[in-house]
Amino acid sequence: MAAKRDYYEVLGVARDAGLAEIKTAYRRLAVRHHPDRNPGDREAEERFKEAAEAYAVLSDFDKRGRYDRFGHAGVGGAAGGPFGGGFDPSTFGDFADILGDLFGFGFAGGRRRGGRAPARGADLRYDLRLSFEEAAFGTEETLRIPRLEVCETCSGTGSAGGAAPAACRACGGRGQVRFQQGFLTVARTCPQCRGAGTVIADPCPDCAGEGRVERERSIEVRIPAGVDHGSRMRLSGEGEHGRHGGPPGDLYVVLSIAPHERFRREGETVLSELTISYPQAVLGGSVEVDTLHGETVLEIPPGTPPGRQLRLRGQGIERLGGGGRGDHVVQVEVQVPHPRDLDDEERDLLRRLAELRGEPVREKVLDRVKKMFG
Repeated sequence: MAAKRDYYEVLGVARDAGLAEIKTAYRRLAVRHHPDRNPGDREAEERFKEAAEAYAVLSDFDKRGRYDRFGHAGVGGAAGGPFGGGFDPSTFGDFADILGDLFGFGFAGGRRRGGRAPARGADLRYDLRLSFEEAAFGTEETLRIPRLEVCETCSGTGSAGGAAPAACRACGGRGQVRFQQGFLTVARTCPQCRGAGTVIADPCPDCAGEGRVERERSIEVRIPAGVDHGSRMRLSGEGEHGRHGGPPGDLYVVLSIAPHERFRREGETVLSELTISYPQAVLGGSVEVDTLHGETVLEIPPGTPPGRQLRLRGQGIERLGGGGRGDHVVQVEVQVPHPRDLDDEERDLLRRLAELRGEPVREKVLDRVKKMFG
């Protein structure tokens, strides 16, 4: 069995493509490879299904996030794709809507979605940047979110007087007008009600009959300790309000973490560097180091080589969901002083050490002359 192609490659879009670009790419492929346009063409049928499968994942915020992180396995790809080994027939509903958007018609016998039936509100995304410390210890943020909400003037009905929508006379409430085209009966979206099947005689002046208006809301969000770069928080019901009594969408808060001037992190572990002197590296000692939780004493073992990592238990980042903290790992570097930074006594001591160890060292010409003449 051939390996599944990358969904972004299937639709011909970049990995950072927006929803509108993804939908446009799917429209183009769906129209080109639709079975009605390519009767008996198995390759076109497979391309049509492949494009629909890619669209079903990339147009869904949650599925796309899993796919970006784990590939096909994240959306069930290891078991034959997100459709359980076959093509999801519900995707044809999306195709019908898209084809209707393009040409203003649907196929007879098909059911056009939308209209004034309850529809779930759209999901929203908010990108929130945190400092290194805020991510480590948690924080509370106030988000200002513009979203569509139920119009309070008409209570979401779209009618100024609160009257129920009346059936559209042009289409008889079907949302489509039908006509014969050759041997096919084609249904075109009703131009009077735009597919709703109903019309509002007295549109609400505040929402123009839409039933929703845009407002900016302040939402308090508690960020738990230990979140990492790329973490996503789902706030159920905080997306756009649904249409005609439909449920609201969700709000996804995507976190990014600003770098720290001294610390790095790998999961719950904090990493930093410490430079010590040559005598400290050889003889050992106690030094004070900065951690996220304040200063603490780090013991340098005798004979510590450059690059050695020393661990401070429990001085790292809180584990999400509990379980204590990670560790703080300090990588030790040894400073070698420049000769001009040493005084005569220090140089003599180093020279004497080299002699005791039988290690030849470079001497200045003046020093050699002094030795020769006492």
